[in-house]
Amino acid sequence: MATWRPDSSFYPSPRMAAKAARETLAYVAAFDPERRKPDAIAVVDVDPASATYSRIVGQVDMPNVGDELHHFGWNACSSCLCPNASHPHVERRYLVVPGLRSSRLHIIDTKPDPRSPKIVRVIEPAEIAEKANYSRLHTVHCGPEGIYVNALGDANGKAPGGVFLLDHDGFNVLGQWEIDRGPQKLAYDFWWHLGHDTMITSEWGTPDTFENGLVPEVLLGSKYGHKLHFWDLLKRKHLQEIDLGEEHQLVFELRPAHDPTKAHGFVGCVISLKDLSASIWTWYREGNHWAAKKIIEIPAEPADPDYLPPVLKGFKAVPPLVTDIDLSMDDRFLYVSCWGTGDMIQYDVSDPLSPKETGRVRIGGIVSRATHPKASNGALNGGPQMVEISRDGNRVYFTNSLYGAIDPQFYPEGIDGWMVKLDVGENGGIAFDKDFFVDWPKGHRPHQVRLEGGDCSSDSYCYP
Repeated sequence: MATWRPDSSFYPSPRMAAKAARETLAYVAAFDPERRKPDAIAVVDVDPASATYSRIVGQVDMPNVGDELHHFGWNACSSCLCPNASHPHVERRYLVVPGLRSSRLHIIDTKPDPRSPKIVRVIEPAEIAEKANYSRLHTVHCGPEGIYVNALGDANGKAPGGVFLLDHDGFNVLGQWEIDRGPQKLAYDFWWHLGHDTMITSEWGTPDTFENGLVPEVLLGSKYGHKLHFWDLLKRKHLQEIDLGEEHQLVFELRPAHDPTKAHGFVGCVISLKDLSASIWTWYREGNHWAAKKIIEIPAEPADPDYLPPVLKGFKAVPPLVTDIDLSMDDRFLYVSCWGTGDMIQYDVSDPLSPKETGRVRIGGIVSRATHPKASNGALNGGPQMVEISRDGNRVYFTNSLYGAIDPQFYPEGIDGWMVKLDVGENGGIAFDKDFFVDWPKGHRPHQVRLEGGDCSSDSYCYP
């Protein structure tokens, strides 16, 4: 929807975004792992002055079952203020919500009542397959000239996965983004450096290797993704591939610096086949090329096999399983979700090649089952997974489910969903908000969180 003035939630720079008003609502993707009831976008009250703080206060159900809602985004954001493809009169109003399993795309209007969003359009997988030749939709980012959506498979669920575009105005599928994809075949996440005309993509695998759970033979054979790809964002051409090494399996979430003058970012690797550790890597500009360096290694923890799921008994250890990361708006603190051990770790990455741990909490975990002050159940399962940070960096929200088919491989009893919030110290350090714990209604599991007005993984900026 067009307005005469730029949306008040569009900020030219991350510095200005950090000064924005505090969020009062969070939108959370919730899915049914049994695929018996529709998935939903839940609305959670995150205003501590509200009588319904830490409660689900609204919900919109999808019209079908089996979507597996995963990562979703806004139709428009601060990138609309960029000078190269300015669309300043587009409004941050609609959530673009893909189904990872169904390949269906939902357009959800959060106005006029943000607590009661409505579905205004559903784009069926046949249309996406016809116009873009993609399926298994994964991530949504609003860009200067349109809405970018990536997919993990082609129309038949095979390689290559990639990116396609929707227009800002009618949510029409414009077509496949890549002009020259070079050697890229596998897909997972994507982000960009607008100030350096560069897109980065990461790798998981083709749908047949994850839709029914991780395949041990594929994992142990180093056949999942282990590469980063760098692209010319304007020419839509592949520029460079960096292989992190075959032992580093599942190269997942990408978090570039918010400051457009900085040419670096961070990526998490879920597991090392050498020792079950997880790792964080920094990519950065080195001369005329991009380079990557491992900056953090998080070891596996020894464990009694009696407390481990079948997939881990032979290893006698709990892998950290870093499945998500997020970067604060000032590019200072990196948050790392360890879904296996139950740790959420905060690192000071002011020096992006020399991080320092500044905070850690534990909740859930395959063995530890750490609890929360407000939880009625003394032993929580699942672990820190999808993490989101407020624009001012003072609050961190996260949920505990990874993916419907993979959850039972590591938590065989099934995951009871929850959402929590951390408070951040002025100079680092994190602690649970003892009054914020959402005991998720049975039948759904919570996944990605989006904050009202934008957050630290929703927007990109063209001005420092």
